[in-house]
Amino acid sequence: MNEKVCVGAIAGAFGVRGEVRLKSFTAIPEDIASYAPLETEDGARSFTVKVTRQIKNGLAARLSGVATKEAADDLRGTQLFVPRDRLPSLPDDEFYHADLIGLEVTDTGGASLGKVLAVINNGADDLLELSAPGQKQTVLLPFTKEVVPTVDLAQGRIVADPPEGLFS
Repeated sequence: MNEKVCVGAIAGAFGVRGEVRLKSFTAIPEDIASYAPLETEDGARSFTVKVTRQIKNGLAARLSGVATKEAADDLRGTQLFVPRDRLPSLPDDEFYHADLIGLEVTDTGGASLGKVLAVINNGADDLLELSAPGQKQTVLLPFTKEVVPTVDLAQGRIVADPPEGLFS
């Protein structure tokens, strides 16, 4: 399985000496450097990472081959990936966001609630953004054990017990 997982994104230059603003999607933000080399999605570029300090909304970091502010700015918006097999295994009740996206969500009676479009971290609990049948807008489902009692990656499905009125 040669699947890649997005572990971060470059938000632009930080300062004038080639550092980048780095958004880390790892549980402990600074750990992103330990998964290096990080690659662009197409695999065309690869970077080693040295986190230099924490900054507002992310990290300041040095990437190999990026020595100027202009080179750092050119990377703005670039997502950074690692091969899945480089990531640690998780306990049974934890999931990589990449594994949840695209899963079918049903209620406890088996009725379809939609598909997971994204996993959003709002600071407290994660939210599953669903494209729900018959809904014009996406629905945000709290990703807690109470609301989502079952995640079955092998079957590609999630069973949810949504709060009253969420889908009306």
